[in-house]
Amino acid sequence: MTNKNYTIKTASRAEVRIMIDWAAEEGWNPGLHDADCYHTADPDGFLIGYLGNEPVAAISAVKYDESFGFLGLFIVKSACRGKGYGLQIWKAGIERLTGCNIGLDGVVARQENYKKWGFKMAYRNIRCQGMGGGEPDEHDGIIKLSTLPFAQIESYDRPFFPANRSAFLKSWISQPDSAALGILQDGRLAGYGVMRKCRSGYKIGPLFADCPELAESLFSALKSKARSDEPVYLDIPEVNPAAVSLAKRHGMHVVFETARMYSGKQPDRSLHRVFGVTSFELG
Repeated sequence: MTNKNYTIKTASRAEVRIMIDWAAEEGWNPGLHDADCYHTADPDGFLIGYLGNEPVAAISAVKYDESFGFLGLFIVKSACRGKGYGLQIWKAGIERLTGCNIGLDGVVARQENYKKWGFKMAYRNIRCQGMGGGEPDEHDGIIKLSTLPFAQIESYDRPFFPANRSAFLKSWISQPDSAALGILQDGRLAGYGVMRKCRSGYKIGPLFADCPELAESLFSALKSKARSDEPVYLDIPEVNPAAVSLAKRHGMHVVFETARMYSGKQPDRSLHRVFGVTSFELG
C-alpha cells in the first residue's frame, strides 16, 4: 500500500540522533556518540521516513565504496508497523546500495525474511555481557592508540573489513567517553580495541588481535577502565572459538544474537583475529 503523506528523505545528523534514540528504545543499547560516528561513515547513508511531519521509520544504508555497503538501524515506530512503511524504506535502502555486496546483522525474528531478499547467513554474532573492573593487564606493549600515526592504525584495520572505512575509523577511535588502546609486538601494531560508553555500561568493539593472548591483554586493559559495578558487552563472531573462550574466562554470558548475512559472497576476512565486532549497525 502507498500513502501520499509518507515520504522518505536522507537523514540529517540530527535525524540520525533520532534513529539512535529509537535503537535505544528497542533495547539495542547504542553508544552515547554513535550518531556522530555513524554519520561520518557516509553522510548520505541514512534514510528516514516521515508520515506528514512525524518521523516513523528509518534505515541506514552506508555505502563504503562502489563494491560494499551495510544495512542497519532498520526500525519502524511500533504504532506504525504493518502499514508498509518499513517495506518502502527497506526498498529505498536496498536501492541505494545497488551493485554492492550488502552486509547486515539480522536479529533472529527477521532472518528468514532477509533470506527471501537473497541474503545468506555467514555466521552468528553473539553479544556477551560481563562486568567492568579487574586488574589492568601489565603487558608492556599496551599503548594509547592516539600515540600512533593514523596511517598505521588504518593499515592494521584493513584486513578486517571488506572496504576502506578510514573516515569512520578516525571518528570511532577518537570519540568522547571512550578508551582506544593498541598493543605492540616486536615494535609493530599487533592488535587494537575500543571501549565506548553506552546507554547502559560499555561496549568493547572492535577487538582485533593477532593471537588470543594479545586479545586477552587488550580486553583486560580495556575492561579495567570501566567501573566494577557497570556492565561491559562484547559482540563476538561465534566462528572464532578463541573469542568465545575469552568471554567465558571472564564470566560473560550471552544476552543477544544476530546473524551476519551478505547479499553476495562472504568477504574474505581475518575472522580468527576478530575477538569483538565493531558495530552491529555498521559492520
